[in-house]
Amino acid sequence: MMKMWKNETFSLFDRRIISSKFIWIFLWLIMGAECKTGDAKRAFTLQPGGSVTIPCHYDRKYIQHKKYWCYSYYATYNYCSILASANETKGRVSVVDHPDQSLFTVTMRNLQDQDTGAYWCVVEIEGILNVDVTEELHLSVQSVPDVSVVSSSVSGDEGGNISVKCLYSSAYKNKHKQWCRYKDKSCYTSQSSSVEISDDERASFTVLMSGLMLEDSGWYFCSVGDLHAPVQLTVTGDRHAPVQLTVTGKTATTYSISTGVSIHAASIPQNSSQTSGGDKQQNILHLKVWLPLLVLLLLLLLMILVTMVTIILRQKLKTNNTNITHEKPDKACAKPDDSVNPECDVIYSSVIKLHQIEACSPVCKEKNVIYSSVCEQN
Repeated sequence: MMKMWKNETFSLFDRRIISSKFIWIFLWLIMGAECKTGDAKRAFTLQPGGSVTIPCHYDRKYIQHKKYWCYSYYATYNYCSILASANETKGRVSVVDHPDQSLFTVTMRNLQDQDTGAYWCVVEIEGILNVDVTEELHLSVQSVPDVSVVSSSVSGDEGGNISVKCLYSSAYKNKHKQWCRYKDKSCYTSQSSSVEISDDERASFTVLMSGLMLEDSGWYFCSVGDLHAPVQLTVTGDRHAPVQLTVTGKTATTYSISTGVSIHAASIPQNSSQTSGGDKQQNILHLKVWLPLLVLLLLLLLMILVTMVTIILRQKLKTNNTNITHEKPDKACAKPDDSVNPECDVIYSSVIKLHQIEACSPVCKEKNVIYSSVCEQN
């Protein structure tokens, strides 16, 4: 009996282990599939009252997808709150999509201490069960930024050169310093034919780019340790060549202007009054995050219910398995005087009395008599 109890206990324990493993694997799959992340998160240090423009790159196949900029006080994407969507302005935040460059830019103005925290560049993948493409960033607003630039936007002529001065605090004096491009993640740490980096080893290093080409236009960043300072570089061509001005709003329109003056225009965001779908978009984002958790909760409740039903059925089965065994003895063993022949096989069985019987009937004088030990259960 003890051995059977141990076997049943271990069997139940094994099933619980298997169930627990299933739950943890399922939870890992859900949490692991929450979003597609980009590279290691970028970190920025910014000055109160200032502004910053941050580029968020995406694959060209997502050009037609919706883009968001969201913030989470708890530093987790599950609680991310959308601050602005592509081509709209909300409060101090503007988001502009540049499909021709496969990126959207986020501009935050009049930065405050409470703006410090975790943010995400988000490309929405339609469908509740599909995961969004995200990249996490961290912004820290402090009186003296650890890493910054003198100018976050520079321009130069084709064939010419530009100079960028990157500043860093004494705490980052011995950190690794680089000049990198966001588009292809290429970085320069030493002198090359087109890039020269000179560090004064006190508070700044200077980047000199020469022999500029039109394709050099784009977003770069000064990298010191794990901190970034974004810089936008614009390279202009022949000043007498036609200039294309692209304005993105509801529709993208390209104008060709022949003039002696070079024109550089940024994409114009839509008016904030055209963003009535923002709340709906945020509801969809939150639903996509919480739906897998609700599914997991339902599965857990179902498993608990199945376990309880199984235990109840096993208990009933044990009760019904208490049988009384009757065997017909040999005719020679039965005696009319109710005595027991020691040479005969005597069958002993345990009978559990379920109901009280007021009067016992006399033993019938039949040929076949079964002798039993009766135990009354109090």
